[in-house]
Amino acid sequence: MTVLTNLIAIETERLRLRAPVPGDWEAARGFFMSDRSRTVGGPSDLGRAWRIFAELTGHWSIRGFGMWVVTAKGEDRALAMVGPWYPGDWPETEIGWMIWDDACEGHGIAFEAAIAARADALTRLGWSSAVSYVAPTNYRSIRLAERLGARHDPCAAFPPGKDACLVYRHPTLEEMP
Repeated sequence: MTVLTNLIAIETERLRLRAPVPGDWEAARGFFMSDRSRTVGGPSDLGRAWRIFAELTGHWSIRGFGMWVVTAKGEDRALAMVGPWYPGDWPETEIGWMIWDDACEGHGIAFEAAIAARADALTRLGWSSAVSYVAPTNYRSIRLAERLGARHDPCAAFPPGKDACLVYRHPTLEEMP
């Protein structure tokens, strides 16, 4: 089995963003099987949670990048997943986020990690733009997208199966302060 552990990591003031590893399964399972995952299609049964985690880790193998697992600096417990996402049928490159550990809600982790992940996508990955697809009832994610400087784009295309989502367009490198 090949595990992508030799990839770069990103560090912020409080956080470390790294590729997912098999040991993150327990935290992922806990999130995807909980009611907290309802804005990303959950809650899921064990089999569906397994397939979602495989999809998230497989994205790294196929694309060479993917959503980062977020940990506190100096620790390795998975708290969240944040970052670049671009499945084969997605209309645009996305910056996504999911706080897996409910004790981390409201502490700025998603904001801090999304800033770092977006900067990496726009520079190292060379993305010219990014959006975030947000469920219309996910008010925390809407506020986060707006705090990140993203603006609602009612003309943007939706990914398959996400007709009811809101699309928030992030500023480009040239538009950033």
